[in-house]
Amino acid sequence: MSFDLDRQAFEGLGRLCADAAENCIISAPDPVGMERIEARFHGSAFDPHRHDTYAIGVTLRGVQTFRYRGAARLSLPGQVIVLHPDELHDGGAGTEEGLRYRMLYLEPSLMLDCLGGTALPFVRDGVVTDEAFCATLLSALGPLEQELDELFVDDFLARLMQSLNRHAGKPAKPIAGTAWRAATLAGEYLTENLDRPVHSGELEAVTGLDRYALSRHFRAAFSTSPHRFLVMRRLQRARRMIAAGVPLAQIAIEAGFSDQSHFNRQFKKAFGMTPGRWSSLIHGNTAAA
Repeated sequence: MSFDLDRQAFEGLGRLCADAAENCIISAPDPVGMERIEARFHGSAFDPHRHDTYAIGVTLRGVQTFRYRGAARLSLPGQVIVLHPDELHDGGAGTEEGLRYRMLYLEPSLMLDCLGGTALPFVRDGVVTDEAFCATLLSALGPLEQELDELFVDDFLARLMQSLNRHAGKPAKPIAGTAWRAATLAGEYLTENLDRPVHSGELEAVTGLDRYALSRHFRAAFSTSPHRFLVMRRLQRARRMIAAGVPLAQIAIEAGFSDQSHFNRQFKKAFGMTPGRWSSLIHGNTAAA
């Protein structure tokens, strides 16, 4: 299988990244629930971390190495990486050549309608060789400088789910309608109230379930807890603010964290680096923060 990825589909912003600092991240303008980036690294890039989104990407150049589900994995140019929500992993370049890749971070909430009442598909090994899957992913990851319109996103998600289901280790189990509805209501309520503490009693009132049943149903639908879901939405807001150049101390408060040290700890647990380091990579300052 031959992939001339650097010259074929990744011009424009992709070239800027290749010609810029040795290590960099470029983020795209995306709708809520999706995040697309291009990254270029030498050596280790991310410490062990986990996030509640799918991370689905394509290696463009070099060898991408990471530990996932207790084993070392590698991805070569043209291969697709699929990391399930809330699974611990790290990442970096496997050779001195360095690493270049594009990644889509996708909230499970965007996939609910496509799933038709079944659980999230799980791709066990984390690396897939599939030209059709790769082409589907490139249709969204190619034009990073362009915003994706709603009709494209709808069709892309449908095709993406088909690819994920094709590579899932076993058929997805159906989720009860009551659980699905409660998880959706709770997720929407948490997203609408990111800037303040949310109490269990509020979610009980919104969903009609006690907090323990809701926690079980929520994890079945989203592969994470309501608390972690709320923290991750705050962190995603923080990443958008970092890209916009907002000072980190201001972000910590406006994104709903108690102070900057709390923000720093949660950010590194979720993304494998500090917010200062992320900011330096986004804005082209190669000095690690």
